[in-house]
Amino acid sequence: MIADERRFTQLKNAIMMQEQLLSTDQIKWEHDARGLKFAIVVARFNGAITEKLLEGAQKALEQAGAEGVEVFHVPGAFELPLAAKLLAHTHAFDAIVALGAVIRGETPHFDFVAAESARGLQQVALETGLPVAFGVLTTDTVEQAEARAGTSGNKGFDAAMTAIEMSRVARVIALSGARAART
Repeated sequence: MIADERRFTQLKNAIMMQEQLLSTDQIKWEHDARGLKFAIVVARFNGAITEKLLEGAQKALEQAGAEGVEVFHVPGAFELPLAAKLLAHTHAFDAIVALGAVIRGETPHFDFVAAESARGLQQVALETGLPVAFGVLTTDTVEQAEARAGTSGNKGFDAAMTAIEMSRVARVIALSGARAART
């Protein structure tokens, strides 16, 4: 019961914050993560790359003022969807940031892992209604992955910013639905 009351208070505060972000007919999107909680699930495989993605995501969420960030590690990109689904079902987060790096090798393994990771993460978002930001690199070479996980142009940072924006979009849509239900 106390958890329900706490969640109700959080939602009420979120709606009040969203109303402040709404202008008459126009929504101004800002990367403001105040009042939002995020889960980051990161693959350990290709760890030199994924840890840089993680640093980028954490930096973005910190700069945006996220209320909370929890990090969870999984073995590889193939395991990201299950972890994201389990996290979504906790109802403890406003969005999930999934980070991984799948680098093409000499076998078709790359194709299976990259496709199923993307499909699975999208499925989690669609089934749960919780934003899941896709921060999984799919590159032909290590050099390409390193370039996308660097300090200028970090895709982990970008994925976190997507998670913030989609969290706000979800709240505005929920608020719109709540308004429509009241009329």
